[in-house]
Amino acid sequence: MGYKVKLNVFEGPFDLLVYLIENAKMSIYDIQITEITKQYLEYVEELKRMDVPVAAEFMVLAASLIEIKSKMLLPRTNPDKPGTEEEDPRSDLVEKLLEYKRFKMLAQLLLQQEERCEQIMEKPQEDLSAYMDEPDEYLSLELKQFVAAFDLFLRKKKKTEEIRKHHLRTEKQRITAETKMAEIRDFFQRNPLREAGFYELVKQEGGSYDVVLTFSSLLEMMKEKRLEAEQKYLYGDITVRATRHLMEGGNEPWKSK
Repeated sequence: MGYKVKLNVFEGPFDLLVYLIENAKMSIYDIQITEITKQYLEYVEELKRMDVPVAAEFMVLAASLIEIKSKMLLPRTNPDKPGTEEEDPRSDLVEKLLEYKRFKMLAQLLLQQEERCEQIMEKPQEDLSAYMDEPDEYLSLELKQFVAAFDLFLRKKKKTEEIRKHHLRTEKQRITAETKMAEIRDFFQRNPLREAGFYELVKQEGGSYDVVLTFSSLLEMMKEKRLEAEQKYLYGDITVRATRHLMEGGNEPWKSK
């Protein structure tokens, strides 16, 4: 019949013994049997008060410790072979402790793996026979039709690449309204008395995006009374001039927007 005993953090006699050795900072290959046996027996006495049948299992190891302790007190020379020493009485115990630690470590790894697996959700397998059982279809085309189809594919691919390159180039060249207003301000501070046409403020390579950006920036700066603009007739060019407020270098509220 299996059992599981836990005293504080100890499960079973070997768990207790390993704890005592590690807590005393001893090498498992050089156990101080006298000290460990004393501490072990104190725990066994406490176990007896708690559960006698379980304490009997701990008594087996206690008896082994006492036996090892007694052997350690005897001379370790072999009378039949002078000058030689008998095997260390602790060697069997050390092997059992090392084996116990290995199995405990493996059990901990398996427990961690089980906890990870519990967090994994599996998707039920689907029936793909409807797609796998269908025979392959082959197109019956003449050579001219195939060449025409392949040529169309190449032309579409080339057009797609051109659009993508143009889009990437446009995205890199685009500037913000804040930057554009700073450019207009610098333009008029270099030429404080000059009147400029609207398209003089537009970058030649900017395209429609820069036209719209320049116009919206112009409106914002007119709203802040930094620029004045005049259009003498419908669809005519817009004449832009700087105000004293811009020349005096006041605060630039658009930079905080």
